Amino acid sequence: MDNSAQVEVPGLTVAAVARRLGIAPATLRTWDRRYGLGPAERQVGAHRRYAATDLARLEQVRRLINAGVTIGDAAQLVLAADLNLQVGSTVAPKQVPTQVTANFPTDLEVNALVPSQTARGLARAADSLDSVACREIINSSLEQRGVVWTWESLIAPLLVDLGERWHATGRGVEVEHALTQVIEFCLGTVAGQVSTPINVRPVLLAAAPDELHALTLKALSAALAERQIEVVMLGQRVPSDALFAAVQRLGPSVVFVWSQAAATGHPAHLADLRKIRPAPALVAGGPGWPESMPPGVIRVLHLAEAVSKISRIVGE
Repeated sequence: MDNSAQVEVPGLTVAAVARRLGIAPATLRTWDRRYGLGPAERQVGAHRRYAATDLARLEQVRRLINAGVTIGDAAQLVLAADLNLQVGSTVAPKQVPTQVTANFPTDLEVNALVPSQTARGLARAADSLDSVACREIINSSLEQRGVVWTWESLIAPLLVDLGERWHATGRGVEVEHALTQVIEFCLGTVAGQVSTPINVRPVLLAAAPDELHALTLKALSAALAERQIEVVMLGQRVPSDALFAAVQRLGPSVVFVWSQAAATGHPAHLADLRKIRPAPALVAGGPGWPESMPPGVIRVLHLAEAVSKISRIVGE
């Protein structure tokens, strides 16, 4: 008997498709049940079998998810596309021609959709207190676009919206707290990936003495870690004398002090630091500092500006 003869393939099982996509069979069944992403043709009483066109559709959904689009939005995009495919259910997946995905969204179209799709997806996940989904969305964005883009285009706007909603209605503080925990975890993972620091003297990060909002410091730590810049994090509400002692002990190349609100951004907090020799570069970050700062103090407002300034100083 000739075992090399071609055997007609009736389709792929749930388990086989799940392996190809790198997801659990239970997830694939959920996609079918909730979003209509199952086999296009079904036979009564038969097990579900996925044709080549079904596999192509699911692979496109997976690509959109990896780009940061939520599963619901990805399903809508793919199912709304005009497939117009001529691939029969008996064609083996490896024989699928390149035209299979011709009518799906292109990479450029996906990239154009990603910011708004991702932001809406993260907002919905946060409102649902779905920490797993929030973590997946943020981690995907960090991996594909980096810390600065993720912070300034995704995380910070949502935190502002949540804060405004709380001030207006008094509701939603649990959403902000849960999301903050996820953000700290994701940023902390990136911050811990410095393998070979390019700086001999560390960068010291601290919040002003009465400043409670220090999440931006964690974003800065992660963004600098992407550039292999080592930091020492002191966190929120660092008294002036404690910061002075830390600077004397560490001899950092840069001292970055964050102030979110005008009530915490007093230049006097930095006065003693200006007397230390050798003098570190002093960077006052955030909207809490006054526009006019003492000589020798660099003022920055945004994360991208802080990363640029510190990277330049470290590289000098």
